[in-house]
Amino acid sequence: MVKKTKNSSGRGQRDLTVRVKSARGRTTSQVKWLQRQLNDPYVKRAKAEGYRGRAAFKILELDEKFRFLVPGARVVDLGCAPGGWCQVAVKRVNALGEKSDKAIGTVLGVDLQEVDPIAGAQVHQLDFMSDDADLRVKEWLNGPADVVMSDMAAASSGHKQTDHLRIIALCEAAAYFAFDVLTPGGTFVAKVLAGGAEGDLQVLLKQKFTKVMNVKPPSSRSDSSEKFVVATGFRG
Repeated sequence: MVKKTKNSSGRGQRDLTVRVKSARGRTTSQVKWLQRQLNDPYVKRAKAEGYRGRAAFKILELDEKFRFLVPGARVVDLGCAPGGWCQVAVKRVNALGEKSDKAIGTVLGVDLQEVDPIAGAQVHQLDFMSDDADLRVKEWLNGPADVVMSDMAAASSGHKQTDHLRIIALCEAAAYFAFDVLTPGGTFVAKVLAGGAEGDLQVLLKQKFTKVMNVKPPSSRSDSSEKFVVATGFRG
């Protein structure tokens, strides 16, 4: 159960801060998470704009800065569930062909779990680390990809350093997959967690791309250690 607190400023405006009134068997961390969700402006925007989650705004903000989701691009979204990144990519690359004067792109989402259909995107249940995954993806795309992107994160263990190492390992696996499917000049975007073990990943990416940048988009929560690596100009 939740309630909204009132504004005492005397200006007659309502304070829309939502507080969890009763824990009802929830742990303290669950109550805090719920309260944060209820008051998160990006969660509200995602619902209003039809995105499947607040993470959609992260790729939107990254693309606003680096412009890699261009009309006609072929995009692979690794670990695409629930689908917010694919939804953004469909619009940006013109996968639905709505802009008749622009090239029509392709968006391919893959995930270990089944994902509800996404208008304008191909969605496949696939382990991207399986032996023939790169070949299957290029077959579905009818060629190499222009962009490989990943918002994947390993399941949390509750131990910060362990989680950091796991997500770096996952990001490295995504990078090696990108090396197999990207066209020269392509872009790789992936979530990482700051924590000290990402140095080897940076070295690897700088060998393969002309430019590698680390960014924390505005929609990434300030209390989160997540950031995103954006590598452009794949050397092939």
